[in-house]
Order: sequence, then structure tokens, then C-alpha cells
Amino acid sequence: MPALAYPVTETDFQRLTELLEMETQSPLGNARPHLETLREKLAESDVVGPLDLPPDVVTMHSTMYLHDCACGETDVYTLVYPERASIADGRLSILSPLGVSVFAQRVGDTVKLHAWDNASSRRIGRLAFQPERVGAFNL
Repeated sequence: MPALAYPVTETDFQRLTELLEMETQSPLGNARPHLETLREKLAESDVVGPLDLPPDVVTMHSTMYLHDCACGETDVYTLVYPERASIADGRLSILSPLGVSVFAQRVGDTVKLHAWDNASSRRIGRLAFQPERVGAFNL
């Protein structure tokens, strides 16, 4: 059975679609090209129930190890909605360029990040937590 293009839970799909609608109506909405990338990911996604989600996919509230391919450092982040974001505390906003890049990707994937005329790559090392895997469906 082939892997799903962008497996996304029904809840994440609905919440992110609504969030994007609000964000694109803000004055900065069109000035953030990574939001268009998120819109494209959602348009190309395979929406699945939480029990059908593969255990190696980054979803909202997943905690992941990200390996910087250039310098070799590894950081741990939890993907969150913007109001909970705090990079100092390891909470990465879904509306950040890195958040958009890792969302709906799989363990082992390398994502390219383009921000402020700087390109870098991060490899998703492993998931320390994926809510769907432990039955936490209402985060």
C-alpha cells in the first residue's frame, strides 16, 4: 500500500483551514509565502481519522527531534498553534516557516527551510510524542 501524500487528521485539517482563513485576512497574510505552502499541503492532504494516521507523521501537538543537517545539532520541538508558541520553551508555531515545513512529514524526512534569504535543512529524527498514537484526540 503506498504511503499517503500528506496524512492529516480530520481535526487538524479543520482547525488549520480555519486558522489559515483568519491569517490570510490579516494585513500580513499575503506577505508570508509559507502560509501558501501550508494551504497547498492541506489541499494535497489525505484526510484520515485519528486511528488511521501512521505513527511516524508529524501532527499538531507532536513532539519531534529535528537534526540540523549543516551543523549537526538536534533540537526538540512541539508543534503548536500560534497562541501557545514559545521557541525558547520548544513550542514551535505551525505558522512559522519551520512549523509549516515539518507538518504532515514523516520521521526520516528531510525538509528544506527558506527564511530570510537563508536556506537550511532539517531531518526529522524521531517523534517523542504523537497525540494520535496515545489516544489524545482533543488537544
